[in-house]
Amino acid sequence: MSVPVPADPPNWELTLSVSTAEQTHALGAALGTSLEAGDLLVLSGELGAGKTTFTQGLGEGLGVRPGIISPTFVLVRIHPNLPDGARPGGPDLVHVDAYRLGSASEIDDIDLENTMDSSVTVVEWGRGRVEHLSESRLEVDLHRATGLQPPVRTTKTRGTDDTGSGAPEVDTLGSGTLDSGTLDFDTLDDDEPRTIVMRGFGPRWDRSPALAGIPEGTA
Repeated sequence: MSVPVPADPPNWELTLSVSTAEQTHALGAALGTSLEAGDLLVLSGELGAGKTTFTQGLGEGLGVRPGIISPTFVLVRIHPNLPDGARPGGPDLVHVDAYRLGSASEIDDIDLENTMDSSVTVVEWGRGRVEHLSESRLEVDLHRATGLQPPVRTTKTRGTDDTGSGAPEVDTLGSGTLDSGTLDFDTLDDDEPRTIVMRGFGPRWDRSPALAGIPEGTA
């Protein structure tokens, strides 16, 4: 089922080229240094496009607890800010995988509103599902030269944890134990050329971000 793209036009569009996973990571890290609590990022890209690598860079720039993987079976992972990290006292990172969510109403069921004001929220596969959460958003599309088919996800019932308690599928790193069986469907990032397109929407992104430290040749 295709997801309609919102009709509102972006304030700007920036196209970058990267040739290595290291450059994808560095681009995310550079952006992470300028993100603020309340920022909403919507990531799009086929399997292996580099969404997880980019988000790992964001986490480094934000100075949050490491160990970022795609939240494939757990819908939401929360990476808290580290007192001895790159940005002490900065925002947490909330990492969401919306692939299994079919609508904006299902996004509302996981209560992202409770963390958005104090965190940077990154939603993979979020286009057409999360725009109502904020008047501003930064869309990041990652394109590889040769795309792969989207992953086939688990059929576990959305909105419940593995205990059957009915609790939202949320994992806060540092306050619990990660499931060692969790699979990461975006680990195929390798050193092939990619195009990264950023679009800014709303008053927060009235200008393109100053991405200091972008690897040479990516602009």
